[in-house]
Amino acid sequence: MLINALRGHLSEFGIVSAQGSAGVQAALRSLILEQERLPELAQAALRGLAGRLETLRAEIERLEHRILAWHRQDATSRRLATIPGIGPITASAMAASAPDPALFRSGRQFAAWLGLTPRAHSSGGKERQAGISKMGDGYLRRLLVVGATAVLRMARQRGTGGPWIRGLLDRKKPKAAAVALANKTARIAWVLMAREETAAA
Repeated sequence: MLINALRGHLSEFGIVSAQGSAGVQAALRSLILEQERLPELAQAALRGLAGRLETLRAEIERLEHRILAWHRQDATSRRLATIPGIGPITASAMAASAPDPALFRSGRQFAAWLGLTPRAHSSGGKERQAGISKMGDGYLRRLLVVGATAVLRMARQRGTGGPWIRGLLDRKKPKAAAVALANKTARIAWVLMAREETAAA
């Protein structure tokens, strides 16, 4: 929100920057270089936003260091991070908040607990798939979908990935493909947690 506010206010004065972290840095540089073009009150308000953004960035970095330290000390989290699309943040979140894998009979049940399985809808005696159920832990589900999206993007850009991923990209739209891969990733994660293995094993 701070980034969007900063970019939006600067654009009102004709200072336009690109999206993303590089765009934010460019916006902050513009704030310094273009001070003469900006009214004094606007400068004060924008400097306030820039200061809050810098404070938030430092706090995020501090928390990420703590998460990474915890991840390195936890065996389950390290095992989960061997799965493509799962990094330290997702691995630590899953290791810390997912129930005992013994509570699920299969990886499919675990994926269903995360809300990554199709939601059935019946009408007139016909069964239809109506998206995913979105039950369970929404934060873990989002992390898995974001990780899957990154894996698919790399596979698309580099022309890599196994036959399953290539087939997924050919058959499904990007969002549906990401959810399908997130579902598969959740199943693999359950196996690793239940058997105490790594993805390379």
